[in-house]
Amino acid sequence: MIKIPLILDESRCFDPDPTTRKIACELYESVRDLPIISPHGHVDPSILAEDRAFPDPVELLLKPNHYVFRMLYSQGIPLESIGIPTVDGTPVEKDNRKIWQLFADNWYLFAGTPSESWMNYELAKVFGVDERLSGDSAMRIYDQLCEKMKSPEFRPRKLYENFKIEVMATTDGALDSLEHHKKIAESGWAGRVIPTFRPDSLIQIDSQGWRDNLEALGVITGKDVTTYAMFLDALRERRQYFKKMGAVATDHAMFTPFTCKLNPNESERIFQKALKTPVDAQTALFFHGNMLLEMARMSIEDGLVMQIHPGCYRNHNECISKRFGADKGCDIPVSTEFTTNLKALLNECGNDINLRIIIFTMDESTYSRELAPLAGHYPALRLGPSWWFHDSINGMTRFKQMVLETAGVYNTVGFNDDTRSFTSIPSRHDLARRIDANCLAGLAARHIMDKNDAFKAIRALTRELPKTAYRL
Repeated sequence: MIKIPLILDESRCFDPDPTTRKIACELYESVRDLPIISPHGHVDPSILAEDRAFPDPVELLLKPNHYVFRMLYSQGIPLESIGIPTVDGTPVEKDNRKIWQLFADNWYLFAGTPSESWMNYELAKVFGVDERLSGDSAMRIYDQLCEKMKSPEFRPRKLYENFKIEVMATTDGALDSLEHHKKIAESGWAGRVIPTFRPDSLIQIDSQGWRDNLEALGVITGKDVTTYAMFLDALRERRQYFKKMGAVATDHAMFTPFTCKLNPNESERIFQKALKTPVDAQTALFFHGNMLLEMARMSIEDGLVMQIHPGCYRNHNECISKRFGADKGCDIPVSTEFTTNLKALLNECGNDINLRIIIFTMDESTYSRELAPLAGHYPALRLGPSWWFHDSINGMTRFKQMVLETAGVYNTVGFNDDTRSFTSIPSRHDLARRIDANCLAGLAARHIMDKNDAFKAIRALTRELPKTAYRL
């Protein structure tokens, strides 16, 4: 039996040019051990509320990770074979040892991807695995991971502390009871886990189950939500509840960032129509565009940071979403326009220094053409980091190259991991710090940026910018 060692080179991701590499190493070392600020993500808060031992490697590392199963599915491997539950409860593979072996047999597919970087870091740095994952090593590593997960040192809260997480935000529907956040707060544990208010199911009036969701909003708030004005009041109340539970931000996902300003009478007319009958896509678009302005106005009132995630065709593969549900690796970038679409919102609210809007996108073509110039002008606007397909070594590098020249470092918000996989948090932040160090080192090596400014900038990207952007 020959074991192939798992070795993470200390200068990985850095430019091979010796001058740039030397500066990159220095910059990275200055921030490598700083606490993690995770202001946007999708980790299930029940993990930290219950603080139970993780069941096994498949449940922890594979099933929450859409990067993993979308790659396997692209090679013709059915999601049933890796145990992804079906909507209708039809049988899927239950033997997690078999699932892990299948994953390891196909680990070569991830060569050169961010998934490989993240997983190798988790195995080596989090769990102390010293052998490369492969079909031959699969069961040895699986058993080693299972043994580690039994230890109190690998309980969620202890890992949170060992990861040096200072704050971690989850993303929660506007109707969520936040029972897990409440349990964490009442437990006396010092970890800071905060919710994020996501009202999409209420402000997208053509979404499935909208009337049921509206009824639930009325029950939760004790309001008769039968008029547009009462609808806005109920949303304000939910925002206040989230804020009371620690929330610092809202989150809004949409196909297009279209915004518009409707007069109250028109908003009421559309709302009343939607109560009675399904509305067409154009009407829903105008209502949602106006609701983004309403959300911005509320953010000026209550101080919650507004996150906008357009440029994504969610659940593109209908066969998968119907069988397995949403968020199964089927989101695809779409061409997006910001300058015209955001004009109504930015002209209404973008000059108010009390408002903070963070824009994310999956359309890289807009970075330098639209987003950097917009963020380089409007006081309320900041640029969120590369997201999904672009949170890779090359994607994060391209983002920095395309936005820093026009928007500057300080109109960005640093890094957020946007992950569902809890133990991937330190690996993602480590990779981001390496990429930031390398990008800034290149500027310093070419004397575009002073080296002292580069040290200030990487600390800002790692710590100050996410804290100030999200008012933490």
